[in-house]
Amino acid sequence: MTVCIDNSQHPLIIDSGVHCSIVARDYLHHHFPNWEEQLLPTKAKNFKSESGKMTSIGTIIKEIVIPHRKGNIRLNPEFVVLEVSHIQGILLGTDYQRMYGMDIYNSKNRQITIGTNKEKKFSLDIYQISTHDSLEEILNEFREGQFSTTITSKQKLSLLKMLRKNRPAFAIGDKSLGKIRGHYIELYLDVERPYPPMLRIPYPIRHNEIVDITTPVLITWHDSKSRLCGDFRALNNYTKADRYPIPRIPHALDKLEKAKYITKMNCMKGFHQNGVEPNSMKLLRIIGHMGIYLYTRMPFGIKNAPAHFQRMIDTIFQEILEGWMVAYIYDIIIYSWEDHVQYIDRVLSKCTPINLKISPKKCNFGQQELLALGHKVSGLSLAIDQNKLEAVLLEPVPKNIKEMQNFLWFASYYRNHIRNFGHITSSLYTLCS
Repeated sequence: MTVCIDNSQHPLIIDSGVHCSIVARDYLHHHFPNWEEQLLPTKAKNFKSESGKMTSIGTIIKEIVIPHRKGNIRLNPEFVVLEVSHIQGILLGTDYQRMYGMDIYNSKNRQITIGTNKEKKFSLDIYQISTHDSLEEILNEFREGQFSTTITSKQKLSLLKMLRKNRPAFAIGDKSLGKIRGHYIELYLDVERPYPPMLRIPYPIRHNEIVDITTPVLITWHDSKSRLCGDFRALNNYTKADRYPIPRIPHALDKLEKAKYITKMNCMKGFHQNGVEPNSMKLLRIIGHMGIYLYTRMPFGIKNAPAHFQRMIDTIFQEILEGWMVAYIYDIIIYSWEDHVQYIDRVLSKCTPINLKISPKKCNFGQQELLALGHKVSGLSLAIDQNKLEAVLLEPVPKNIKEMQNFLWFASYYRNHIRNFGHITSSLYTLCS
């Protein structure tokens, strides 16, 4: 089962064939940097097993926290530290199984009960761990993702196995940003020269060379980072609009009604996974202090980027969009009552062939309640994301028409949560007209 030790997750193997609780020295060295400071002496130096003799270097006490819906279970066993490399995880032997009143039931649905008081025992699902399905390995690969704390250990193992199988769909490692195959954006203009002339020092150019350039803009993003955009306002004024429809958020959220499990995934760096057609790259130049740069990936800030990305996502997942999936630009939401892991598997299997990468850091797996599309959603309720609300409350009172329009735009986003919204805001809309 998966347990928490020192605020991190670790696999705990409950072994009824081991008389004492043990942990490998290499495992401690890899996961607990200061473990040697906690090492205690032991009288017994040599231990025997079917694989031969093993040498002990001491003992260590670690508090184990087992998540449970009725409250966390806390154990404080003392582990013998062995000089072995074949033990993966931490083994809890029969010494502490007896002390904490653990009983294993080898029925169809394997369970374990913990507690010396028969009337107040905790019951948990367990599963068998083999070296081929190392939970430690899978958890390390997806350690940035958020997993539900309400699913059983068996369900979590099934989920982690599926994620490991679909590892190429995730942005893991140094070269994580993918480039989607077969989908490139192309810009169509109403004029030949969209940008006004820039005031800059003259420099020699080839005869008849025309250079369209704009300036970069740094935007503060919600994760305390900055995002680089180009000032494409002039280009957007002359770009022919792509009228592909973007899903309405209220309709998308209505689909989550009565969902037992909800998973949210986010495409890594969104638009930057899309390439740009060569004949449109010349329109996406930005100038910096070290020269002129040209976008080869779809940048943030151009007019048709959301519509293009939405069309691409709808095309990729057109066979499975109805019934248990919502795709809003680069946010993917999977909702279901049963077979949730299979649905996630089907979505990820569509991502790998076209090299669409999912960000593990922004994934929430198997949740009963989470933040999505500016709302706090579950199968039973729909509420406003308080973080979004606080941002507006901190803004000053609108002092001109533009500021009032921005305020009304945000307020209308949550109009379904405000009774008589139209009547309340009618005078404000009149001021802006």
